[in-house]
Amino acid sequence: MHFTNTRFAACIALACAAAVQAGSIPADPLTVRQLEGQLHGFLVLRSPDGAIIADGDLIQTTHGSQIHSRLVFHFKDGSLQDETAIFSQRGRFRLLSDHLIQKGPSFNRAMDVLINAGTGLVTVHSTDDKGKDKTIAEHLDLPPDLANGMVPILLKNVTPGAQTATYSMVVATPKPVLVKLQISSGGEDQFSTGGEGRKATRYIVKVDLGAVKGAVASLVGKQPPDTFVWILAGACPVFVRSEGPMYESGPIWRIEPVSPAWPKK
Repeated sequence: MHFTNTRFAACIALACAAAVQAGSIPADPLTVRQLEGQLHGFLVLRSPDGAIIADGDLIQTTHGSQIHSRLVFHFKDGSLQDETAIFSQRGRFRLLSDHLIQKGPSFNRAMDVLINAGTGLVTVHSTDDKGKDKTIAEHLDLPPDLANGMVPILLKNVTPGAQTATYSMVVATPKPVLVKLQISSGGEDQFSTGGEGRKATRYIVKVDLGAVKGAVASLVGKQPPDTFVWILAGACPVFVRSEGPMYESGPIWRIEPVSPAWPKK
């Protein structure tokens, strides 16, 4: 998940066993409890009315102890969101780099954000509403709990039974700023697969502007809305849905997994 670049994503999800019990912030929310591996998932991006606006792929490849995780959405209007996070998982998750590209009419501005977690260098290439290009390169003191491009992965590994977790994230305003993500459990919601009823835990992801609230507010204008992520718990936790903005002042978009559709004979 990002701020002017929230995906989450990206992208921008979490495992709890059975009923969620009251808990405190985990001592180490980055502990690897479920290893990531080779993966190709199919996704759709929907508008608030349910219409499909983009087709997506989540592709993960392994390179030794490193995972390269790419989430890309191709919009019907020609826009593109493409993010690749590279991270290690030797006992603890650690972001190594994150590269996000957003461009096209679906976004307020074109944005290319590159984070080098090892050196702390964050480079942002952006285009304003007048078409003028701008590049900002800054060194930030990046903490080990940096979650850019990794929010669903980290949430799947939070201690079972914990109701809250906190991560750090770099957001582009377009000036790069370090903020906190406050994540809490919001209960369970029902869904079904093939007619079978299931329950997913709903998590609320809130951007905590903290001490940089004044600086960010002057650039962004207001507190960003919360993002909601649904995870099916169990021995192998899985992401089932997310809802939230993908850029500054953007609409609420929904990300969902989909199955291949075959032509009818």
